[in-house]
Amino acid sequence: MAFHVRDPETDTLVRELARKRGVGITDAIKLAVAAELERVGEAPSQMDRIREIQARIAERGRTGFVADKAFFDWLSGEEDV
Repeated sequence: MAFHVRDPETDTLVRELARKRGVGITDAIKLAVAAELERVGEAPSQMDRIREIQARIAERGRTGFVADKAFFDWLSGEEDV
């Protein structure tokens, strides 16, 4: 299987990694992809992060205040003076 990199910046980055690691281009790509897969695998998913935020917000409870038109007008500086 062959890959053809048409992006000059990507080519430069792969070659730089290969040079710094003292490996061939194929091994540099393998190293980079394996490292990224490991990093992504350890990170929580976006849905898990959203659920965590939702749980923290829910723990605070409701204030009992009502956000009506007057409140939003006040926020935007359009309140009646």
